[in-house]
Amino acid sequence: MADGQAIPTGDLEKLVWQELRQCFDPEIPVNIVDLGLVYAMQSAPLPEGGHRVEVLMTVTSPACGMSEILHDEAEARIRQLPGVREVEVAITFEPPWTPERMTDEARMLLNL
Repeated sequence: MADGQAIPTGDLEKLVWQELRQCFDPEIPVNIVDLGLVYAMQSAPLPEGGHRVEVLMTVTSPACGMSEILHDEAEARIRQLPGVREVEVAITFEPPWTPERMTDEARMLLNL
């Protein structure tokens, strides 16, 4: 690991969620977690030390021009966390995103 210290999986997952909440679509003032774009996240310790983090996410539409930018930002934010050695961020369109996936806070911010 980067700092030579073992980090418990649960603590790392909290850090990952915090970082994902810092990722915003520039056109929407709500982070990707509260928008409901992140379908799943898990981390697992690697035999050689450190962790692998996997994120499954989507975008609001298959035609969204921001998908690559959001993917790359999520990956970069996770990769810089202590103890992360491998990151996979996958974008899926199944199931399709719907506004019902948003948190109540996101709906209020967007007046929905």
